[in-house]
Amino acid sequence: MFNNKSVLITGGTGSFGQKFVDILLQRYKPARVIIFSRDELKQYEMQQRFNQPCMRYFLGDVRDRERLEFATRDVDYCIHAAALKQVPAAEYNPMECIRTNINGAENVTHACMVNQVRRVIALSTDKAANPVNLYGATKLASDKLFIAANNIVGKRPTRFSVVRYGNVLGSRGSVVPFFRELLARGEESLPVTHEEMTRFWITLEQGVEFVFRSFERMQGGEIFVPRIPSAKITDLVQAMSDNGAYRLVGMRPGEKLHEIMVPEEMAHHTLAFDDHFVIAPPISFFDKDNDYTTNKLGECGQPVTDRFEYHSGTNPDFLSVEELRELVATV
Repeated sequence: MFNNKSVLITGGTGSFGQKFVDILLQRYKPARVIIFSRDELKQYEMQQRFNQPCMRYFLGDVRDRERLEFATRDVDYCIHAAALKQVPAAEYNPMECIRTNINGAENVTHACMVNQVRRVIALSTDKAANPVNLYGATKLASDKLFIAANNIVGKRPTRFSVVRYGNVLGSRGSVVPFFRELLARGEESLPVTHEEMTRFWITLEQGVEFVFRSFERMQGGEIFVPRIPSAKITDLVQAMSDNGAYRLVGMRPGEKLHEIMVPEEMAHHTLAFDDHFVIAPPISFFDKDNDYTTNKLGECGQPVTDRFEYHSGTNPDFLSVEELRELVATV
């Protein structure tokens, strides 16, 4: 589907962008792959790894609508991965987070509509469901902007969807590399904010594969949620350290004890497929009558129960310490 097509990734120098490009170039022969980001050093470093003739590196910020309009010309597919993601940093710098995660999302939808990009997927987070921190609130607003864009676009061919998943194992700034650094420095115990804390976990490759599949499945307006396992933070400590020792440091500003990817309030909009859920848009699109029970691949979903909630603490699929150890070893 990506052969001879142009693909743009905002925030493309991040962990997701690099893995996506790696797999994209192995499987397809795209006409152009545009990496749109604001960090020239990361772009330079990425160019040393990916220097194929199809690669393009655009310096730019998603806050800059004019630059985005220029970058999305003749683009077929766009992945919006650019965001300010650190929860404590967002709490202390709220307007910066809003300008990038909300205003930037609006700029991306506008540029893609102007240039009639065929399909657009925005990366979301479990923190956008029933958010308690500013980062989650901005990503919820971003999700709403991308879903509503399917109405605003009118009869033009552009379609927008969202992919929402949990913590990416081993991504930059996440807990696995943080714990590894502490252990390498000789720390005897690892910091844990709360003993009962759980999180959804997905590997970087699984996240990228899910986005590829979502491009094939999407009609426009869906929030795609993969079925993925949960893990206890104390089990992760045992999987990574020899003695399993930890010390409680208290919950950080804006931190949740558990995460939710499908809140109960959205159960009546949610469909269960074999390996994922779809949250159908709660708004009606004026000129579209999509039946989300069957996707573009012909896969069929069933409505979930009225009180359904996809919650990291009640998830039926939990990783054991040994499974976590094997996963961490692959990072």
